[in-house]
Amino acid sequence: MKSRSLEWQLLMLVAAALTAFGLVMVYSATSASAALGNGNPTGYLERQGMYALVGVAALVVAARGDFRRLRALAPTLVITALVLCVAVLAIGTRVNGARRWIGFGPAAFQPSELAKLALVVWCAAYLSRRPAPRTLRDLARPIGLLVGVFSLLVLVEPDLGTVITLVVMVGAILLVSGTPLPTLASAYTLVIGLGALAAWTSPYRRARLFTFLDPWKDPLGAGLQNVQAQISIGSGGIFGRGLGQGIEKIHYLPEAHTDMIFAVIGEELGLVGAAVLVAGYCAFAYAGLRLAISCKDPFGKRLAAGITALICGQAAINLAAVLGLAPLTGIPRPFVSYGGSSLVITLLSVGILLNIAHGHAGSARASVPDRRGRDGGTRRPRSRSGGSAARARRDGDVRRVAGSRRGAARP
Repeated sequence: MKSRSLEWQLLMLVAAALTAFGLVMVYSATSASAALGNGNPTGYLERQGMYALVGVAALVVAARGDFRRLRALAPTLVITALVLCVAVLAIGTRVNGARRWIGFGPAAFQPSELAKLALVVWCAAYLSRRPAPRTLRDLARPIGLLVGVFSLLVLVEPDLGTVITLVVMVGAILLVSGTPLPTLASAYTLVIGLGALAAWTSPYRRARLFTFLDPWKDPLGAGLQNVQAQISIGSGGIFGRGLGQGIEKIHYLPEAHTDMIFAVIGEELGLVGAAVLVAGYCAFAYAGLRLAISCKDPFGKRLAAGITALICGQAAINLAAVLGLAPLTGIPRPFVSYGGSSLVITLLSVGILLNIAHGHAGSARASVPDRRGRDGGTRRPRSRSGGSAARARRDGDVRRVAGSRRGAARP
């Protein structure tokens, strides 16, 4: 219980600190440009604050319930996410050439964010009651098929970053479930090959790939975001210009408040601030993986691993893109970037982790996988004759060494 208490405290502390820090940085990244354009300097902060309140409410509800109930809701979540991912292609709001959001009055919802959580819950539920895939053929049905359907729908939007996140997340669940490393390596080789083919056949993604290789070839056009992000981070130095004193965010760095907010942090808080932020995600990853390793419930173990990989994987992909180590994919930074759907789903996921860490995963009963049941839960240890272990000893029904009677019969 002490280790669980430490994990709960770490997850809660890091999530709260990153969310509060994100509100500060969203205000810093948007207030100056809004004021110069005669807009509301606190507009983005107010909207992000409302989303944070909704996310905190979702976190509290998820943390107070029982995560095992999600196992029964997994099919419903997947079907709902699939329907919404199809619907966004038809009725979604087009922003910067992409259909990723469904508008609800002044608010907007991104179905791909729900798809991430739905897929991690479904994969955890499926693998908790079935043996891990041993071959590519076992992996293809139904996990590979479902991931492929979601990936195709998200690619049409287009949103390559979410597809990468889905693949990383499912891989973490498969690894914890016991899938052999050669099988995972073969699957990732196949996925990378298909991803390269999809990127090459799409003019939009092919242009982004060439821009990543040499952003300075067109610093005022296709490479503008890459170049300005590097300038922003480099100009911050060790300690930064000071909170709110950044220059690049004022009409120089595109999307400074969303997927490029790490560049704003690097400019205003310098290497020290950026390192502290990365350390926060490392602490979150440590607590989440420690929880996944120590969890006795099969469903909880896979769910904790998947959610940790989902949050920290997005943070790592975003960091690589901003630093110029990977092509830009539009992945927001969890907790910190502006975006209502991302923040609400992330806080809801943290609530599920807190629920697992609070002690629901560890019970007084021994964790023996129930292969006879359909829910992949646990059962009390019983003797093979049907009675309890204590009763078996009391009645003398114990196993003897095969040679004991023969040894007693010898003269």
